[in-house]
Amino acid sequence: MQGERGRTSPWLGSVFVWLAAMLLLAGCATQTQSLLMRGVPDLPRRAELSSTPFHPQERYQCGPAALAMSLNAAGIAVGPEALVSQVFVPAREGSLQPEMLAAARRNGAVGVVIPPRLDALAAEIAAGNPVIVLQNLSLPLFPLWHYAVAIGYDLDAETIVLRSGITERLEMPLSTFENTWARSGYWGMVAAPPGRIPVTPGEAAIVDSLVAFERTAGSAKVRGAYQAALKRWPDNLTLQVGFGNAAFAAGDLKTAESVFRRAADAHPKNAAVLNNLATVLADMGELDRAADIAARAVALGGPWQEEAEATLRSIRSARKAGVGR
Repeated sequence: MQGERGRTSPWLGSVFVWLAAMLLLAGCATQTQSLLMRGVPDLPRRAELSSTPFHPQERYQCGPAALAMSLNAAGIAVGPEALVSQVFVPAREGSLQPEMLAAARRNGAVGVVIPPRLDALAAEIAAGNPVIVLQNLSLPLFPLWHYAVAIGYDLDAETIVLRSGITERLEMPLSTFENTWARSGYWGMVAAPPGRIPVTPGEAAIVDSLVAFERTAGSAKVRGAYQAALKRWPDNLTLQVGFGNAAFAAGDLKTAESVFRRAADAHPKNAAVLNNLATVLADMGELDRAADIAARAVALGGPWQEEAEATLRSIRSARKAGVGR
């Protein structure tokens, strides 16, 4: 879906509320009703991230503006103008969701889609994470797609606060907001700094986002993200391998050995993990231990056998040369 096809004008800034209010006639805000009636344990009644920077949007460019605000809140200094070429699709006169996620990662943030629920959005705000949301500010037959940044809510007043368009603080009824947000399938994303993991996405979503982040940003930037995720899911093999590889790339052999050792203990028949552990041990000069581990990887066969055999040959050559111990 694309970003807003509006114009930068006082009319556009004021019409957001009017158009959204009209949508109250188009359906029921069921998530709002559930949130207000049942509540969520430990969710504060009110939260607002008032320090979130504000960038008024230019013509058709609510995507770059919203992403810049979110990245700035994550401590990443970048302006909307630098993001236009990364997210703006001229033929669509807007920005697509995959480009928004990719640009967040390209600029050093962990871009993650949150669960499509109002309570998840509120939980992220309460945890200190502004949420980029995609709304349709018109009717389904004549969509007016628009990215905004949700920075606050008040359950007692039944309102949500947005950085939206040319309006720095747009306060909107929760039910009205839900109707505009629902038309995008409740799509929202967080661009978090690598050391902080969004609180609502599940394990699989976080793992996928970190793997994508590593492909884009490299192992050095993703190390803190893997470490933070492992605190929540300490037994996840992909996170263990990712963190171990990042530590190894940084020259932190002690941490890499510890991580791969735990992974190998939990997954003794995983040849990739054993090969990685053998490689780290060899670099530490522990050639006898490395050879034993590499031999175990070779014995398992499978797609990693050839690489494990190469690792074992390298270790044996080093041992013959009298390197290590």
